This record gives sequence, structure tokens and C-alpha cells, in this order.
Amino acid sequence: MPANTREAGTQPGEESVSGTVESVVFRNDETGYTVCTVRTPGRARDRVETFTLVGSCAALWEGEELHAEGQWSLHPSHGRQFQARAITCITPTSPEGIRRYLASGMIKGIGPTFAQRIVDKFGERTLDIIDKESGRLREVEGIGEGRRTLIKESWNEQRGVREIMIFLQAHGIGTAKAARIYRQYGSDAIAVVKRNPYRLCEDVWGIGFKTADAIALRVGIPHDSEVRARAGLIHTLQSEAEEDGHCFTTDADLLLHAQELLGITVEILSDALAKEFERGALVKEENRVYLRDLFRAETRAAAKLLRLLEAPRTFAPIDTPRALAWAEQKMRLSLAPLQREALANALRSKVSIITGGPGVGKTTIIRALTEIFAARRLEIRLAAPTGRAAKRMSDATGHEAQTLHRLLKFNPSLGRFEHDAENPMAADCLILDETSMIDVRLLDQFLEALPDSATLILVGDTDQLPSVGPGNVLRDLIASGAIPCCRLDTIFRQDASGLIVRNAHRVNNGEPFETRPGDADFYFVETGEPEKIIARTVELMTQRIPLKFKFDPLTDVQVLSPMRKNLLGTENLNDVIQAALNPSGPSLARGCTHFRARDRVMQLRNNYDKEVFNGDIGFVQAVDTENRALVVLFDGRPVRYEQSELDELVLAYACSIHKSQGSEYPAVIVLLHTQHYKLLQRNLLYTAITRGKRLVLVVGSTRAVTIAIKSNQVRERRTTLRDRLRVR
Repeated sequence: MPANTREAGTQPGEESVSGTVESVVFRNDETGYTVCTVRTPGRARDRVETFTLVGSCAALWEGEELHAEGQWSLHPSHGRQFQARAITCITPTSPEGIRRYLASGMIKGIGPTFAQRIVDKFGERTLDIIDKESGRLREVEGIGEGRRTLIKESWNEQRGVREIMIFLQAHGIGTAKAARIYRQYGSDAIAVVKRNPYRLCEDVWGIGFKTADAIALRVGIPHDSEVRARAGLIHTLQSEAEEDGHCFTTDADLLLHAQELLGITVEILSDALAKEFERGALVKEENRVYLRDLFRAETRAAAKLLRLLEAPRTFAPIDTPRALAWAEQKMRLSLAPLQREALANALRSKVSIITGGPGVGKTTIIRALTEIFAARRLEIRLAAPTGRAAKRMSDATGHEAQTLHRLLKFNPSLGRFEHDAENPMAADCLILDETSMIDVRLLDQFLEALPDSATLILVGDTDQLPSVGPGNVLRDLIASGAIPCCRLDTIFRQDASGLIVRNAHRVNNGEPFETRPGDADFYFVETGEPEKIIARTVELMTQRIPLKFKFDPLTDVQVLSPMRKNLLGTENLNDVIQAALNPSGPSLARGCTHFRARDRVMQLRNNYDKEVFNGDIGFVQAVDTENRALVVLFDGRPVRYEQSELDELVLAYACSIHKSQGSEYPAVIVLLHTQHYKLLQRNLLYTAITRGKRLVLVVGSTRAVTIAIKSNQVRERRTTLRDRLRVR
């Protein structure tokens, strides 16, 4: 073992160790927690010894030298380890250390081969050459100007990031967040954080108020300062919008909740609130307090809908009876009375709504409307909130359908959609599906891009979960009474063995599942204990379903859970399923997650530069370990992710029921247990069941299913869209 020493910096009872990082066994980029193997000269000549070191540090790479203070301990499974209280990393100076340092993948453009060539050429001067004379890298075989530039830029970025990381980790910020802060502010990052850490909440994705607040208090911003009070008020409103879907709160509730959060007097908070009103970040209407963008979204959306209802069309009225007869002949089917009523309503009205559950004929009406409008040679646009929902529209109608983001054409260089009130899209008729998923912000942006002359048909299911974002758009539009609406309730999509649609409607009516022995498309698998639920889920996904139904578990079977956390949450399920389906191969790690080729992944935020949006599902096509990047296929389109961007992705073998909205899968496995008690609601189970196209298996306890079916207390969201439309 390495020689132990006591130095002037160590605390009583501690020792210090030094050595070279042989390998990084584990690293959590969020916390900096690291397990690594350290190589150190042994007591005997020409002998090398290794030991395991555990601790936290801002950044650490293979080949670096380190010095650590701490204590030795005996782990019951892993043996003797050095538990480091403090770790200091030292840039390597020996040729071998430099080679390993560069070969670790920290610098883009340098893998093991080029690391060896560069060190062979420059020896101990290698790092100085990269830093100050990078042009000389072209003396190395295989390095041209393009690779030299990549190496130099990556070197500068890593050096800047390390400085930022060391500063931020001292204030409780992990590596991944530090990298995002550096990308946002560059060399000004430390100055920005010291001056006003609360800017991080607005500017840097993934950094919330609690993180920024902890930094603020550490850098000396007073507990009862005005800047903290103002930031806390904004956060309180944002959290109510994001977590509860509210568009506003009352001024009394806002002050109460902010006081509970911050521990600041009401007097200080009231003064801060007045200044936020004056600044325009918050808006007050009667006793309601809004974030400025939500107030604008609700008021503009209501005004635009009222204008759409009143404005004339660009085309002559359609002979409805004749159009219905023509559509039935063209599609070779007979429409039911309610379907005819919904179709006629959509043809007569400037704005209309079609709602109903699965299998009631909404898609048939969309297809009929598309055929009729196309026959009139009208400009038709079909859209949905998600890529999968848009693809279903395309498949059903034979006409192109787009996601709302692509329809509105977000321009990354401008930071906004190209289509807006000043540049509306060209459209005579627009059909929007899965409207229940749309929040009030997206509704506003969508309506702003419509010409007043457009005919708008909104289609959706009000019994599904409401939008993840603020507002309750579809329910509010129907409740206002301002927009003609037709509700379909007769089930048509049902085959001889079909229980999926039937059980979705039974759940919606508060009735228990219907099951039958033998072959079916719906099964309830009674399993009480969480560990057994996990084991049964893995068995079903990897063996039983592929064998019996011929579904590919990697692409066709989706596991759904109400929650992210706990044993039956999506995070743990993804680790377990990945270990069963895709356990080995080259990988890139982010925290505890390893991404490998063939992994199913989900995007966590709207990334307009990549044209990938929150909830999009893709598959890892390639892992570039040398340049530390992934290539992910989204609907057949390759998208590259650098190591620093991996926090935008999660494994998606299992996903939350909320995230599954707007998507359909050939087969779904729905997990329900009393662990999920707080989220067990009828609309949650209903939404989960309706995600399955050909097979649904509910795995869990009868008690959890019963609780979900009986719980129909849908939480009200504070919105005013309905009331603003009632002025008509």
C-alpha cells in the first residue's frame, strides 16, 4: 500500500496520499462524487501499487496526479479504501501521465492513438505546446488544421470549465451544472454568479431556485435582501405554474407561500412585490397575480379566438349534406349520427371542438374533413403537440402533419417562432389533434400565427391528463360555451378480442377492468410486492411478450409508471431494464447512467438548435468514445450530443405516464402500486391504458387499481381563459 504521511493541511486523525489516477471507476457529474483507482510508486524499486480512492472533486481525469487528505476505511464489499475529505488535482508532468491524461477523452480530437503520437513528439512539453504553441500540433502525423483547431478549442474550454467547476463546487454545484453555466456565460461565469446567482434560474436550464438560493447565501447575499425576496416571489409563481398548472395565484397566497419558502417578513416581501409589478415581471388583475408571459398568453389567446369566431372565411360556405354524402362514398363507410353531427359542426363553424375517448371515431372525422377540404383545393394544415401524434395523423389521412414547433418554424438565431402575428402562416383550414396536451403558452403562440380568416378544428380527449404546462386549455374552451363543441361517446374501434378500448371507457366510468381467459389484448397481472413487480415486468418485456406477441422489446414495448422516484419509479426501472436488454458495449456516462448503442432515450427539454423537443423518443445509433459524443436517431434523423449535453437525455425503456401523453405504442406495461398513492387517479390510469395500441398489461396490486379507478377528484387549475371567452 502507499506510504501514509501527515502534512500541515491535514486535520487531526487524518493522513494524506498522492498518486496518479489509473482509472475512474464511477463518477456522479451532479455531485462530483468519484470512485477512482490511484497508482503510486511502491516501497520496492520498480514496483507499482494501486488503491481505491473515494471522495468528491470538481473534475478528475485519468492520468492526472492528485493529492488527497482523509482516512483509510474498510468497505464490507470492496475492501480497503481511502475516504478523501479533500482532493487536489495536479496536471501530470511525466510523459506517461500526460499520455493517459490526453487519452482519457477530455480533449475532443484526441483519443488513445493521437495521445501517443503527440507525447512521442513533444514529451514533457506536450501540454505547454497545446496551450501556447498549438500550431505545432500539425507536426504530428494525422493532425491537420481542422483537428488542431478542435483540440485547441476543446483545451481552452476544459481549462475554463475547470476553473468554474472549482469555484462552483465550493458552493455546492456539481460538474454537469457547472458546464451549463460555463456554456451560458463563458469567462464571465464567476462574476455573474457572485453578482446575482438568481440569474441562473432564468438563464440556465436545469438550475432551479433552491440551487441558486444556496449559492446566493454562500457568496454573501443577505437572507432578507431585496434581490432574494424578488427572486423568491418569481420562483413561487413559477413553481405553482409548473407543478400545479396554475396560471395565477392570489396576492395573499403568493405572500404566504413566499414567506414560508424564504423566511422573510411580509413587509419586505410586499415591497419586493410592488417592485416586480413596477418592473413588469408580474401583473396584477383584481386580486390575481400572474407571471407576465402567462397573463399575456391567456388574454391574447382569448382575444384571438374571439376574432377567429367573428372573422369571415376565405372560401365560400360548404354544402354540408352534400359534403357528408360525398365523404361517406369516398371513404366507403357510413358515419354514425354523432359523427355526422360533429363533421357538420366543423364544416359550418369557424372554430369548433371535437372531443371523446378512444375508439369513438375522432380520427375518422379528421380524415373526412381533410378529404372534403382537399376536394375544395383549400390550404390544409394538420398539427399535433408531439411527433408521434403528428405521424398518426399523417398515416390516417395521407396528408402531411407536423408538430406545432415545426409548423410554427422556430428560428434559433432569432430565438422565436418565424410565424407570428406579423408573419402568419398560409392556411385556410387547420386541424389540431391532442389538444388536451397543449398548455396556454403554446396555445397563444399557435393562435398568434393563424390568419383571422382560418378555420380551426380542435380535437382532443378531455378525460386524459391535462397539459404538463400551465392552463387547462381544452376543458376551458369547452366550458366557456363560446366555441361549438360535439362530444362523441359511441365506441367503434373494437375487434372481437379487443379489451383495451373497452377497459379505457370502463375506467373512465369508474368501473373495474374486464378480463377474459385466453388470448386478448388486455391483461391484469396481480403482483403485490414492489420487487416482484419489477421482476415480472422485466420477464414480460424481455421474454413473454416477444415470444407470444412477436414484439421487439427495444422498440415496441413501453413501460409506464406514475412516478420518477422510488423503487417503482422510471429512474430505477430504466437501470434494471437496460441491464436486462442492453447491458454491455461502449458507453458514455452521465452520473449513474451509461448510454449505449441501441438504448431508447428521451429528450428532456426543447432544443430548437437540434430540432428535438421535450418528450421526443430516439434510439442511440452510435457512441463516439474518442470524442465523447452520441448520435441519436429521432424518427430516422441523426442528432449529435456532446458529453456536456447528455443531461438533456434520459433512458426511456420506462417513462412517466405524463410524458407518454400524445404517444401510442404497440405494447405498454403499466405499473400500479400503493407506492404511487399520491398520484393514483382515474385520469392517470385512463391515459396510461389509452397509450397501448395492440397490447396493454397492467402489473400491480388490485388495491392500487381500485384506488385509481375510484379517485376522480381532478384538481382544479387557476385559469381565466374560460371567463375571458364568456364575454362574447
